[in-house]
Amino acid sequence: MRDIVFTRQSGWIPQVISEDGELKLMLGAGADANHEPRTFTFPIGEAHLAVIQEDLARHLLLWSAVLPLCDAAGTRGRLDENAAVALLDPILLSAPADVDAFFRSIRWDRGRLVAHGADLGLLKRGQVCAAMRAATETPNGKRAQEYHADRRRAERGAVLGPLDAAVLRYTGQYLHGSTVPKRLPDAVDPALLPRVIGVIATAEQACAGMRISRDPRRGKRATDKRDWDRMAAVVDAAIRRAHPALADDAVRTVSFLMCSEAADRSRNAPMEDDEEAAGDRADRADLGGSTRRRPLSFTDDKGVEKKWLPGGPRSATAEFWEFVGERSAGDNEVFTIEDEKKGEGVQLHFYADSLARITTVREGRGGADPEYRVEYTLVDGIGGYRNLVSVFVRGGCAALERHGSWMSDVDEFERARRRRDAR
Repeated sequence: MRDIVFTRQSGWIPQVISEDGELKLMLGAGADANHEPRTFTFPIGEAHLAVIQEDLARHLLLWSAVLPLCDAAGTRGRLDENAAVALLDPILLSAPADVDAFFRSIRWDRGRLVAHGADLGLLKRGQVCAAMRAATETPNGKRAQEYHADRRRAERGAVLGPLDAAVLRYTGQYLHGSTVPKRLPDAVDPALLPRVIGVIATAEQACAGMRISRDPRRGKRATDKRDWDRMAAVVDAAIRRAHPALADDAVRTVSFLMCSEAADRSRNAPMEDDEEAAGDRADRADLGGSTRRRPLSFTDDKGVEKKWLPGGPRSATAEFWEFVGERSAGDNEVFTIEDEKKGEGVQLHFYADSLARITTVREGRGGADPEYRVEYTLVDGIGGYRNLVSVFVRGGCAALERHGSWMSDVDEFERARRRRDAR
């Protein structure tokens, strides 16, 4: 038979129960192997109950000291009841100075006390009883999160000024640096907001006109890491010039914001727009605005084929890169575009950052195999692939002549690739 003897407004603060006539402290902590909350109990006395009922600060201090024991129990272990009972008298019945000294000798959960209003300065000096004089039953989880974030920064030597903190709050990255950044002006002290907006404006001006295009080699919504790194470097340099006092954390969060917004614009744009960003216009002008009039065939390394026909609503390059985005994988890194009527094509080798152009020298007749000329070139990232594909689609293999260092000798090509990779 279990009855609740004492409970507080916040359901997470440990309750006192009576179980078969024995007083026990009951608390929920951690989770089992099925991710269900675990509940722990251990016996207490009448004197302990009296303090718990009258003194919120001592109640919370006891909770913070018991939680590490619950963590030690893991997903299926038993609570060390002897260790838990040994906490009762020193925390609930001792003088404040003795309690402070006791806490210097045990593990305890600082975040729990911070969430319930602990004075951070007193807590840092080890005056836990005094720190809890203004304790509240209702927790402030965000305050505890900020406390832990500050401690993590302090451990790696990062010091934030008021503007640094405001910039991080604006992007939503004050608590977690891995959170996708946003624009949250309401999270910033109004007095600091104009200065934060100034930092953001510096970043926007620095990367105006820059794009982060998609990289279909890594999936349909993946973006080009080189474009990302290039934009981040530009923004980083501009902010450091204009705002040299900003901490590294603040500079990084603004760079992250600019890059993530640019990447989202690219992911959400039609593939044709992405082609324009990748230099499609220049190729169109370079080839006199020619328009493809013959069908193309796209294939991957798994034998899947897709046909593109002239006159459709989408360009051949857009259709091809969408095909790559849908099909590319770690075991599917070779893609081919073939113009069957003209007897030529290109083969993209993503695993080797290379491309081969293939032209038919002699048609197969009388049972003989056709004769092909195969030439290889190294490719510099997804931008290089986009350019070569666009040139081929509009002008065929002949148009590729001045867009690569073409090698017909396989051994020569392999040596060039090894030299490139060594660099």
